[in-house]
Amino acid sequence: MPSRRDMLFFLAASAVAGGTSRAFASPLTAVAEPDLRGAIDAVEYRAIPESGDRKTRNLQQMIEQAARENVPVFLPPGTYKVSNLALPDNTRITGVPGASRIVYTGEGHLFSAENVRRIELSNLVIDGGNRWLGDYAGGLVQFTGVDEVLIDNCEIGGSRKHGLQLERCGGRLERSRISGAAQSGLYAVDSANLSVTGNTIADCGNGGILVHRWKKAEDGTVVSGNRISNIRANDGGTGQNGNGINIFRADGVMVVNNLISDCAFTAIRANSASDIQINSNQCRRSGETAIYVEFAYEGAVVSANMIDGAANGISIANFDEGGRLASVTGNVVRNLTLKGPYQHEVGFGIGIAAEADTLISGNVIEGAPRWGMQIGWGPYLRNVVVTGNVVRKAPVGCAVSVADGAGTAVITDNIFQETAEGAVLGFAWEKKVSGEMAGGGAPYAQLTVERNRAS
Repeated sequence: MPSRRDMLFFLAASAVAGGTSRAFASPLTAVAEPDLRGAIDAVEYRAIPESGDRKTRNLQQMIEQAARENVPVFLPPGTYKVSNLALPDNTRITGVPGASRIVYTGEGHLFSAENVRRIELSNLVIDGGNRWLGDYAGGLVQFTGVDEVLIDNCEIGGSRKHGLQLERCGGRLERSRISGAAQSGLYAVDSANLSVTGNTIADCGNGGILVHRWKKAEDGTVVSGNRISNIRANDGGTGQNGNGINIFRADGVMVVNNLISDCAFTAIRANSASDIQINSNQCRRSGETAIYVEFAYEGAVVSANMIDGAANGISIANFDEGGRLASVTGNVVRNLTLKGPYQHEVGFGIGIAAEADTLISGNVIEGAPRWGMQIGWGPYLRNVVVTGNVVRKAPVGCAVSVADGAGTAVITDNIFQETAEGAVLGFAWEKKVSGEMAGGGAPYAQLTVERNRAS
């Protein structure tokens, strides 16, 4: 059992007032504080269960006892060197923001929990020290099958894998900072109505926030108000890595009001994710396509996003894989480049691209060095409406597919300025095959091109 002195370090006292049980942090009085600080400095927890270290066993026992008694474990300021802690149901661990440091010593994992109802961590600094993690551990902090994970105002850094891995979890990650993860800051798979709000994710090796599912299904995660920056693609590829926010097979997800900058590939990438909303995000200096909706999805709303600096702006792609049904409205796309991270069949420098059952309306595109808009690709075009957009400073304002098998497009009431090669042109794959069509009278039955202005 934990010693009385150790209990003062970690356990809140339970007081009963008027028949109601309440939990209070143990006060550090002026008299007691020097002794407590000295004792804390002398403690080093090395959580290697087979070593028989008493302090390690005590910390695990304290967490378990506090959970049984429905009180939090409080960590006063100091450094706590631990590893391989298994958190039971109803764990609550809290500390002093920026001062209560939990440092991983290696030999497996730091925190784990599995198939429990509730886990809460708050006001902690969790430092992985870039130390080795066991083959079984996906992240420095790893929870599986937890109904409600509550992580608030924590710092998680220096993980050799993911910073935080959540599988089959719900709950909230909020007001926290994750940095220096070799893989992603947060990897959430098969979530149940998870909220990821108001966090800062930075300097990660392969991804920022990943919301994935093993099989395509409704997910319901909300990713909002986060700041994500400096996401690399250390493991390479053509889009698997290097994304600020990556949604994969997860339906019904909302990605709103995030500020994302300096990602090696995409600020927001949705792959096979139906009924997704990508709204009111700032996407700056993306290495590839700033916002990508691709592969087998049905239903996407992409609206009111600001994109400044990317290889491509917005791509609504892969009709050949079943990708269809989208609305792209009210976005600003500017300052694109022809340079991307790999060789692309079309090339980079395109403002907005779409293929099937999509409305493109009310967008402003400036500085797309290849095409302002790309409507269809080869035969992959069906029911695309392009209306009320402004395109400036692009060699081609709108490139629409007229290849064999291409379907219907309506291109009306747009303004094109400084489009030196043409405002609305027909393409068969990458080859231009028509003259200017912006003024109307398009020589293709499947196209309606009217009331556009070019100057």
